[in-house]
Amino acid sequence: MNGTLACCTIAHHMRSSRILPIHGEVARSAGGAGALTKTVWALVFLAACNNAVTPVSTSTVASSSRALVAAPDLIDQPSYPDRTGRLPALSLQNLFHPTYFVPNDPSRIRTLLVTGDVIPARGVDYFATSRHDFLWPFRPTAAYTKNADITYINLESPLFAGCAVDPGPSFTFCGDARFVDGLTLMGAKVVNLANNHLSNYGAEGVTLTNQLLHQHGMLTSGLGPVAVYDVRGVKFGFIGFNGVGRAIDKEAVKASIAFAREQADIVVVQFHWGKEYERQPMADPGVPTPDDPVAIGHDAIDWGADIVIGNHPHWYQGVEIYKGKLITYAHGNFVFDQMWSEETREGVIGTYTFNGTQLVAATWKAYRIYDYGQPVFMSSKDSATALQTMEAASDQLASRMHEPTTSPVPAMPPPPAYAPEHAPS
Repeated sequence: MNGTLACCTIAHHMRSSRILPIHGEVARSAGGAGALTKTVWALVFLAACNNAVTPVSTSTVASSSRALVAAPDLIDQPSYPDRTGRLPALSLQNLFHPTYFVPNDPSRIRTLLVTGDVIPARGVDYFATSRHDFLWPFRPTAAYTKNADITYINLESPLFAGCAVDPGPSFTFCGDARFVDGLTLMGAKVVNLANNHLSNYGAEGVTLTNQLLHQHGMLTSGLGPVAVYDVRGVKFGFIGFNGVGRAIDKEAVKASIAFAREQADIVVVQFHWGKEYERQPMADPGVPTPDDPVAIGHDAIDWGADIVIGNHPHWYQGVEIYKGKLITYAHGNFVFDQMWSEETREGVIGTYTFNGTQLVAATWKAYRIYDYGQPVFMSSKDSATALQTMEAASDQLASRMHEPTTSPVPAMPPPPAYAPEHAPS
């Protein structure tokens, strides 16, 4: 019998005896000093048993790290920023599989929400007019889109009273001025006007649209001045450039970023760029859209942009982390009538979260357009597929640019099946 077993056997016998402490004294069943002595020895022996040493193992197998060191309780551990005082560096892995928990602290945290192309023209204009409801395209998503410090949209159609209602296949766009109420409903704070359709009705259409938006409390980017929006003491500066049908003036971009930097703490640059109906950013010389979005995006970061926003391809595309900054290449259509393919019906709303002036997180919420102009958020299953597509596209670009990918790299899902034309009830 080893020492531990003997100790426990005798201890069991001692515990089974009728020796009980009562109010600090020992109750003796046998009486006299002999019982007291027996009690003392019992207590000493029990203490020894409780501190008995387990024999050293003779095994030559090394113990696992979990056997040597208890697994940490991560729930009550301070986060990386709290431990180090530094914010986490951006990476595709952290964006698509976040481990950083954004603090609920309005003094530090500010959110920028970005949509894809808003084109309340053609079929959208026709169906909204038929319904006598110019809020119709925005209703299902408005509660979400307005829940940010700044909502930034790309308006790709002039808005003015007297726009002819025409659902035909024309590429000359205009929309009813009453759509501005829909933009108000969705919480639009800044509206980008640098694109290839805003000027479809000439300088007058541009002027009327710009005036309409300002009359409803919205700032505009892309017409020259920097749109500066103050969020609790942090100033965001917005500028925009069109590269569809023309080359982007790089010197103008560089100078505008420098000018915006003088006025703002965070410089947001939006580009209208790239080849349509592609999952990867690329130039399209035939349109012409001659500039490579990747090269232009890198230039903008090199010249001082804090985040680069892309739109125009009518499909959502991947994102890139370049020198610690985020470049989003396309968010897809948001409000448009391109129901002829599933890809042109799908898009993502990006929410970009800043801690102070540093971007620390991004999320994307996927939706599908129904009834020729109304985006509705996807089911969880379809949304997961869309985000996997976006992650895979981002990894493909990162591999091409010899940049870090996510791990493991997801497979690119097959092209999505065409969904019903009408929204689910």
